[in-house]
Parts: sequence; structure tokens; C-alpha cells
Amino acid sequence: MTERKPPGVPFESWVDKQIRDAEARGDFDHLAGAGRPLPAGTDTSYEELWWVKRKMVREGLSVLPPTLALRKEAEDALLAAARAPSERIVRKIVEDINVKIRDVMFKPPPGPPLGLKPYDVEAVVRQWREGRATDL
Repeated sequence: MTERKPPGVPFESWVDKQIRDAEARGDFDHLAGAGRPLPAGTDTSYEELWWVKRKMVREGLSVLPPTLALRKEAEDALLAAARAPSERIVRKIVEDINVKIRDVMFKPPPGPPLGLKPYDVEAVVRQWREGRATDL
């Protein structure tokens, strides 16, 4: 299909003619997969990065937008803080995640809004102490 569309010819009829000519030449006769059903999960709606998504599924990969990944990391940090063996480690975990949250608050990445604010370190430490007291 290297020939140009002639001026004044509607694009659709020009494309239709190209397809009819290719069919007449037999260009579509021996294509891979001819006569077989489309693969399961084939979505017919237009999606710009369909090939990336298909490759990610095939490779078993998944990627979250940065803000959702940080939400998950913040949730995991609170769980890690609750299980920490010392108050010093609790403070370190919460302060580290707060730095990341503040970075995203002031320089938002693309994707959905973060919806988090930095944690109150003292409140987390207080909860950690209360959890330790009930375990003893």
C-alpha cells in the first residue's frame, strides 16, 4: 500500500478499493490463523496500548499507577510498624513513608489522586504501645 490516495476521492472508498484489489491478488489467502476463531479475551474496542496489556498478561506482569503503589506501600508500612520490635523502628518506618507521601503531595505524579496525608508519628507509636501492652 505505497500508492497515495488520489485527491478528491473519499478516503473510505479508496481504502475499500485497496482491500478489494488485495483480495483479488490473493494477498489474504494464506494468512496465519485463517479460519480459526479469535483468541479468547480479544476485545474489539479500540485501545491505544492493547499490545502492551497483552504482553503484560502473557508475561504475568502488573503495574500500578504511582499513587496507588504508594497507597499500598503506606498500608504495608503501617502493618510493618505495628509488628516492629522497637519504638525506634516504628518511628523510622513511619517517618520514611511520610517522606514519600509528602513528595507525592507536593509533586503529584500522573494517575489518580493519592488521597493520603502524612501519618502522625506519635499516634502510630501510641497505637504500637497499646498493641504491645495487650500482647503481654
